[in-house]
Order: sequence, then C-alpha cells, then structure tokens
Amino acid sequence: MKFQNKKHIFFDLDHTLWDFDKNSALTFEKIFKINSIEINLDSFLEVYVPINFNYWKLYRENKVDKSNLKFARLNDTFKVLQVNLSASLVHKLSDDYVTHLSSFNHLFPGTKEILEFLSSKYNLHIITNGFKEAQQAKLNQSNIDQYFLTVTNSEMVGVKKPNPKIFHFALKAANATIENSLMIGDNLEADIKGALNIGMDAICFNYHNEVLSSNIIGIDHLIELKNYI
Repeated sequence: MKFQNKKHIFFDLDHTLWDFDKNSALTFEKIFKINSIEINLDSFLEVYVPINFNYWKLYRENKVDKSNLKFARLNDTFKVLQVNLSASLVHKLSDDYVTHLSSFNHLFPGTKEILEFLSSKYNLHIITNGFKEAQQAKLNQSNIDQYFLTVTNSEMVGVKKPNPKIFHFALKAANATIENSLMIGDNLEADIKGALNIGMDAICFNYHNEVLSSNIIGIDHLIELKNYI
C-alpha cells in the first residue's frame, strides 16, 4: 500500500535513525575507562539493557523522574553484578554517560539516504522522549539536523509519548494535521500506538523483531519506506 496525501513525516530518533544500542555500548566503554572501572562490557550490557528498558517505560508513565532514571538504571545494574561503587561515583557515571553519548553517532543503514530522498518531497520532523540536552547533540553531531524542520522533545511538552499531548504539540509546531502526517518509530507503545490512538498513520521500524498485529505496518530496513510513501 501507499500512503496518500502525506505532507509531514515525523520520526522518532533513538532506535529508529540513531543506532542507540551501538552508540550506548561505545559510550559505556569510554566512561568506564575515564573512571578507571574494570568491568566486562558484554556482561554489563546484558544486565543493563533490560533494566534501562524498564526504567524508560516507568519514565514514560511518569512513575520515575529523569534524575532517578539516570541514577537507578546504573545503580541497579551494578548491584546485580555485585560491583560495589559509591553513590557519588554512580552519579558521576550517569552524568558522564549523557555528556559523552553524542560523541558516537552511528546511524542505522540507509538513514541519510532515506532522509535525503524524503526531504525533497515531505516536511520532516522529530518527536522524541530522550533528554533534550542529548537529543539535539545527536542530531547535530550525526549531521542529520538539517533534514528536520521541527524537533519536539518530551521535556518541552511536559509529557512523553504515547501521551496524545506530545503528538498534538508536534503537529501544531509543524503546522500539520493528523490526516496529512505519518509517524515512523521503533517503539510499539510510544511511537506506533501513540500515533494510531490519535488517528495518525504510523509505520513501525521493527528493530526489535517483534510480532506485529495485522493493523500495524512494519519495516526491517529504513529504505523500505520507499514502498509506502
């Protein structure tokens, strides 16, 4: 199928355009060296990744705030691994992580190609739940900021995807309508169902290889967007 009459395309950033897992692993490797922490990176990530995923879910649901998320995801991981670090060092690591995260900027294959293709035909925008200080740096440092006319961050709005308010805020900022807009993201709850719940069409970048219901369109590679828009 082809989506008709679209003028605006909204992208999620992390796990959709910006290869969060790859960049995050490189960042942890860097900050562990900076802080002289000897730990097996693979073992750390095996524990950290699901803990971080769960904390972001709590963050979307306003059950944990930003500062607690940054600290607790690391603190819980070190506890599971039985690595004893002081609270002050964990706080420093959490700050160092955000500071250095945008120093690595691997994008998913086809990102720049598809953005170049789409930008000549559509107005492109970002809707992200990520921390504002990190997200703009990622866009700038990965040299894709020029493709986007607006960037809507959850901290600007006071709510996170899938809350309808952030989508309506982004639509208003872009001077777009639900009918002429399309959302593309990886997270079924935040990006896809969030958009669909306000009547906005969506395509799932199925980075996590989830089983999608029949009403959700999924792609495995960004370049496949050419088949739909």
